[in-house]
Amino acid sequence: MEISGSMSLVGYGIATLGPAIAIGLIFAALINGIARQPEAAGLLRPQAIFGFAVAEALAILGFVLFFINN
Repeated sequence: MEISGSMSLVGYGIATLGPAIAIGLIFAALINGIARQPEAAGLLRPQAIFGFAVAEALAILGFVLFFINN
């Protein structure tokens, strides 16, 4: 039995776990913060969206680098 394929594909799959966990933690903190202080929702929401964008950019960067290396 011969195993063929690219290890970079496995590496990209593992690399997507970091941003996925980060996005989950960001929105969990947002929900927790709004539940504790509903009047602060206007201040918390833009920061959470910015954090989501940064974490998602890391995943997209890894995706692009996967194709550049192949």
